[in-house]
Amino acid sequence: MRALFDHPEPRRVSPGEYPMWDRALALLNRDLAVTLPEQEPLQLLALPPCDADEPENVYVALANGEWHGNCLYQDSSDDPASALAIVADAAQETVTELLWQAWPVCAEHGLGMHPRDADGELSWWCAGERSRRGPAHIRAAVGALDTFVRPRHLPRKSRAS
Repeated sequence: MRALFDHPEPRRVSPGEYPMWDRALALLNRDLAVTLPEQEPLQLLALPPCDADEPENVYVALANGEWHGNCLYQDSSDDPASALAIVADAAQETVTELLWQAWPVCAEHGLGMHPRDADGELSWWCAGERSRRGPAHIRAAVGALDTFVRPRHLPRKSRAS
């Protein structure tokens, strides 16, 4: 057992230690690369537990090793849907709090989006209003912000004609 004020060094989690979280983080890193291309990929960091009988604490961190928020729930590491949801929440909290900006942001409304289940698929949800389709919308599945193509607007009629 460690002394009360000892601060253990975090270690970078090796690929394959938590396969479900690895896959989830890869999807989040795709969205990060599209929306914040200047940021390096997020990573998983682990800290030893306070009690030897407990599992280690794993966090989603920026490339520089900083993280914010709670650790990932160990019981989410065995289920793909749970793993994606918990990693998406942790990634969003780390990026938002440490970079002091909403992430990801809906290109249509300029609002921060949140992960939400949409027909069994975790997706980025925006609260912005859409004129014909209701008050909120799903922007893209988590990990698929790079596939979203913004609809083209029809050219306006010329006033001279």
